Amino acid sequence: MSFRKVAGKIGLAFAVFLIVSPAILFFIWMISLSIKFEIDNASYPPILIPDRFAWENYRNVLTSNRFMQYFFNTLIVTGSATLFALVVGVPAGYGIARMRAHKAAIVILIARITPGLSYLIPLFLAFQWLGLLGTLAPQIIIHLVVTVPIVIWIMIGFFETTPLELEEAARLDGATGWQVFRHVALPIARPGIAVAFILAVIFSWNNFVFGIVLAGRETRTLPVAVYNMISFDQLSWGPLAAAALLVTAPVLLLTIFAQRQIVAGLTAGAVKGG
Repeated sequence: MSFRKVAGKIGLAFAVFLIVSPAILFFIWMISLSIKFEIDNASYPPILIPDRFAWENYRNVLTSNRFMQYFFNTLIVTGSATLFALVVGVPAGYGIARMRAHKAAIVILIARITPGLSYLIPLFLAFQWLGLLGTLAPQIIIHLVVTVPIVIWIMIGFFETTPLELEEAARLDGATGWQVFRHVALPIARPGIAVAFILAVIFSWNNFVFGIVLAGRETRTLPVAVYNMISFDQLSWGPLAAAALLVTAPVLLLTIFAQRQIVAGLTAGAVKGG
């Protein structure tokens, strides 16, 4: 291996380290806060690894503040929004890609980058008029504003780079448009669907603004539950960090275990189209 290649790899590794090191540092510090007693969290100089671990921080979070109820609320909202987004977004992405409807793709992109607050106020008034505020239904519906554009945009890019020969062969054999989509396009698009699913789950799970505005006391989601642990009277860093880690853990584990599928899905279309 030449010196230039070795230097390039070292430089790339150093650049990646510089980019990710702040996130790693903050995550390690959050773990440290979650396993320390409040006296250790308030000590100076700061203590990274305490002499005694405060595991009760996690136990208190799980047994109080309706954490498990909020967990199931988040599971229902995220699962429903992701499922509906896949049902709508995958066929829509296929249709836009095959019809080469570039203007429709631009509309989807605009919907994707538009801040959610732009939709929140009119939808809030609509849900208030319908009497749905405080239930899970408006949260599921408004999460589709986040998940559907993600799924459609990813699937457009994937279907545009997949070969058409198999679909044309199926049509020559007498297959209908639906049969071509169901039996030819969908199996090829599995890596792209996996990526769309994972990203839709992540964006929906972590959404905070919609939940704090539309949710009631019984229908809050986990990000809102963590926010409600912050008070002006007392701020307990240990339980707060433990709750934040518990909220982050599902999507973090999903990303870790599905990283190969994510890479494969993001690169498969480009490889096939090359």
